[in-house]
Amino acid sequence: MLRIHPLPAFDDNYIWVLTVPEQNACIVVDPGDEEPVLEYLEKQGLELSGILVTHGHGDHTGGVRELKKRWPRAMVWGPAREPVPVVEEHLGEGDEISLAPLPFSCRVMDVPGHTSGHLAYLSGDILFCGDTLFAGGCGRVFSGTHDQLSDSLRRIAALPAQTLVYCAHEYTLANLGFALWVEPDNPAILARKEAEERKRALGLPTVPSRLALELETNPFLRTAEPAVVAAAEAWAGRALNGHREAFRALRDWKDQDYD
Repeated sequence: MLRIHPLPAFDDNYIWVLTVPEQNACIVVDPGDEEPVLEYLEKQGLELSGILVTHGHGDHTGGVRELKKRWPRAMVWGPAREPVPVVEEHLGEGDEISLAPLPFSCRVMDVPGHTSGHLAYLSGDILFCGDTLFAGGCGRVFSGTHDQLSDSLRRIAALPAQTLVYCAHEYTLANLGFALWVEPDNPAILARKEAEERKRALGLPTVPSRLALELETNPFLRTAEPAVVAAAEAWAGRALNGHREAFRALRDWKDQDYD
């Protein structure tokens, strides 16, 4: 059984540590800082066998070099279409990788938009999606494009509803605040916000989230819903045609007026 442990880093990052019972090998996802990884692995008696990188931003890659120095045999997987330090196996859409010695594999998805070469890693009903999809929101557009990010989110939305989404930041409450700007009368968002506030009050992470919940509460996955389109059109001051235009209006609205 795969175990996934969140390591908080910086102000709001999560580094994910993958283990299985009765093995001391582990995989880490997006280690932006080596210190929490080194501390946790030493405490747990774990050996690093691999690193998965979703994209090249420093808060996801800053610890890779030092971890590689400590465990030189650990494999580093990452995107082929953007520069990431120390990547040894460059990946793209449809690649399959083994996480051996852990008895699991991942299928690679190209999900550009936040960055031009952003990847997600899908293993069964578990998705590591970096900064593409957040709980209740999505990433900003940096080196990618709005159309790319809109299309990437639609690809993720088409995965099975039971998929668990492991994003890389604790942005959930802020994202749900914007979701309520868009759909103030959506009872699923109101209920989710209360539930997530209780978790944070106890010091618990709000992620992972289940895709079914994102489809009910995340405006960036709801760009075909009449209420979401109407709110985006009211902000944009014009009619919007299709998912891409609705997404662009929502992302600009959040960037300009909320964040």
